[in-house]
Amino acid sequence: MLTRNILLFALLFLSQASFSKLPQLSENSKISVLTCAAGTELYSAFGHTAFRVQDSVLGIDVVYNYGTFDPDKPNFYINFALGKMQYSLSRKSFERFLFDYELEKRWVKEQVLDLDSNEKNTLFAFFEKNYLPENREYAYDPLFNNCSSMIADILENQYGDAIVFNDSHLEEPFTFRQLINQHLDWNSWGAFGINLCYGAVVDRKANLREHMFLPYYTMSQLQNTTKGEKPLVFKERKILGYPEKKAKSYFPITPLFWVLLIAIFVLTITYIDFKHQSQNKWLDFILFFVTGLIGLLLVFLWFVTVHSGTPNNLNVLWVLPMNMVVAFYLLKDKKPSWLHKYLWISLCLMMITLLLWIFRVQVFSPLVLILIIALAIRYLFLIYQSVKLQS
Repeated sequence: MLTRNILLFALLFLSQASFSKLPQLSENSKISVLTCAAGTELYSAFGHTAFRVQDSVLGIDVVYNYGTFDPDKPNFYINFALGKMQYSLSRKSFERFLFDYELEKRWVKEQVLDLDSNEKNTLFAFFEKNYLPENREYAYDPLFNNCSSMIADILENQYGDAIVFNDSHLEEPFTFRQLINQHLDWNSWGAFGINLCYGAVVDRKANLREHMFLPYYTMSQLQNTTKGEKPLVFKERKILGYPEKKAKSYFPITPLFWVLLIAIFVLTITYIDFKHQSQNKWLDFILFFVTGLIGLLLVFLWFVTVHSGTPNNLNVLWVLPMNMVVAFYLLKDKKPSWLHKYLWISLCLMMITLLLWIFRVQVFSPLVLILIIALAIRYLFLIYQSVKLQS
């Protein structure tokens, strides 16, 4: 073990000192793709992919990981919000890489690539060049440029037209939203938040290559990929054989519970207001202010940030940004004359939202329907009250 660590240290030192001094991998070397199971946290819910380079003769066993970020970097959270995340290629020993997955009891599978000695050395040199400080960072995109999609990019970069991605393993192409939701429980805050923030752009069908932004699909795709008319993968094995993990959820902390609670509360107050011919101004203020704030956030994600999945978000048709302004008028005893028309327009936009959902222009979270119904009933009550006051 000591000898192996010394050799690995020498490799790392030489690669930093001079790219041309890299040791040549032996005939016994292997380069493989590691696919790691999804975890229970949102950041790990889609699994992970990395490259492994091993050579028993040189004592090298190292993982090149394109999924590394540093939250301590200056302006990290601002760049995260703006969609300008900088990820980097990291390199660590296979033992250290595997430790986290062993600790979390997540399976790890390996696909050894069928490469000749020259191809392995060329790919090894590519990783080392990418790992240089001036090269290791890249602009991360969760849909188009992540640790998983990098696999296809690197293979095509290295082998060009010799790499052929076949599609016989796909029964049908999915939309980006469908692919994301396959890894998330629909009644989870992660699924609710993602489906709320992602726009209609993710409701188009992903092509064969685009499916590979998810590690599980990359693993399946590699099984159905050829290089020079030969299978790219010549050997597969399980390194860690743990069962697939599922996140545990308790109903009182799920979004469905809270959405139902909010809807019941709104409908109950609306019924009481109707019976007593009154208006709970603070309920209306909170409803309009919060929906307007959410709408403003979605507009920000659409127009200000560079997130690839947030443009064309039709959720803004029912969480109107203007609601933030209207909220303050609803606190007044004398309502503005235009409020009646504004409420009718809002109801019409809600109906349009449902039609767009039916025709699958954009698919919304099922929880949105409950919220739309509750808001629509409250809006109708406010229209009824406005008409009554004017008559």
